[in-house]
Amino acid sequence: MRHVLALDEGTTGTTALVIAEDGRVVGRGYREITQHFPQPGWVEHDAEEIFARTVDAAREALAQAKVTPDALGITNQRETIVLWDRRTGKPVDKAIVWQDRRTTRRCAALREAGQAPAIYAATGLVTDPYFSATKLEWLLKERTRGMAPDTLAAGTIDTWLIWKLTNGAVHATDPTNASRTMLYDINTMEWSDQLCALFGVPREILPEVRPSSGSFGESAREHLGVALPILGVAGDQQSAMFGQGCWNPGQSKNTYGTGAFLLFNTGATRPPGGQGMLTTLTCDAAGRPVYALEASIFVAGAAVQWLRDGLGIVEKAHETEAMARSLERNDGVYFVPALTGLGAPHWEPEARGTIVGLTRGTSREHLVRAALEAMAYGTTDVLEAMRGASGAPLDVLRVDGGAAQNDWLMQFQADVLGVPVERPDLVETTALGAAGLAGIAGGVWPDAKAFHASRTFTRFAPTAGVNVARQGLGGWRRATRAAVSWARDRDDG
Repeated sequence: MRHVLALDEGTTGTTALVIAEDGRVVGRGYREITQHFPQPGWVEHDAEEIFARTVDAAREALAQAKVTPDALGITNQRETIVLWDRRTGKPVDKAIVWQDRRTTRRCAALREAGQAPAIYAATGLVTDPYFSATKLEWLLKERTRGMAPDTLAAGTIDTWLIWKLTNGAVHATDPTNASRTMLYDINTMEWSDQLCALFGVPREILPEVRPSSGSFGESAREHLGVALPILGVAGDQQSAMFGQGCWNPGQSKNTYGTGAFLLFNTGATRPPGGQGMLTTLTCDAAGRPVYALEASIFVAGAAVQWLRDGLGIVEKAHETEAMARSLERNDGVYFVPALTGLGAPHWEPEARGTIVGLTRGTSREHLVRAALEAMAYGTTDVLEAMRGASGAPLDVLRVDGGAAQNDWLMQFQADVLGVPVERPDLVETTALGAAGLAGIAGGVWPDAKAFHASRTFTRFAPTAGVNVARQGLGGWRRATRAAVSWARDRDDG
């Protein structure tokens, strides 16, 4: 039996899994990451701590598994950027996290200067502090103290971990992470000289871009107690796509977390974006870059949290399934959970949470059902926009995240979409994807099909409830129009 060590370095902590050839998790480790908030809107991580915690988690998983893996795969929080001194291997300052908003004014200035269309044309991204370029620009201006470019190295968290694990022998990333920096041209699959010049980033400080499934050097024995070839790298959402087996055009995955994060594989041809959708890179079955549409729904599971913590309607999130089942229909009650504005496909930041259709007969069960339905309806709106933009058929939706454990919601999602919804029985799809990319390159599995052969899914096929769900979609869209209209019909007098 052969094995792969997968390192999943996330925003709040690092998970390490040792995954066997037959798909079993035989070792597990986890360590939290300290969050730093030096000023309002600023979010930082200590890059040295990230590496130390990742090593600790990996050693715990290896000790539990009592095996020597054949390969190592890495997946990571995207967009977070590190700048370090090549000579010492020490960061020049803390890593700036994807959530950080310190460059908001810089991005606004770029938009006002008319740079956003060119940035989008090259990268598929909107001009926003979310992405890495303005973060790196800030570090170079504020923290390098005149250091020469040839003494500096930059990279996202995958690059930092590779550098540290290989003791500085490899400075590399993969296309999925590069595509989130706002410095990488997804048309030519190269770093953009124009964007590097725009943001004042010397190209020589950027990592080499290597295939997601392929060699990234070898981890030094001193770190993990064993030397392992690093053979797979991908950003977290794309890694989850690979772990879910969404390698072909028309396949998509949705993570139902606090928000909802959708990726839709569009294949070798770059699709148009718009409507709040980003164009990004993901992996095909061989780990080669292909295009995908990506969108975020700001509030998904957070709506249930609000019903629990804000209104006290439920005590535990798992109670919502039985409450939703207790009603045959929603009786015209809709909840548009725009608690922090509306994301894709409406993109109205001034929208706010809206509940319509209330009567004297409305109960707390109606509000709970409306919150669950909102996740399914919002997902449907985004996926239909993605399908229209790409021209690719929607064959199946693969799901993960906390709310995906709600069987009623998953069945309702299948009914409103009219296509099957599949939930993997191994929910840690992000780490699994990194393991697959590394294991295929290392011969643990001969190909992606063999890698996925041991995966098992709970399948929710559309049922007779399709008609009710689709009728309800019309009411949801009417409610959404009301929320958008309320946001835009402002009386400042």
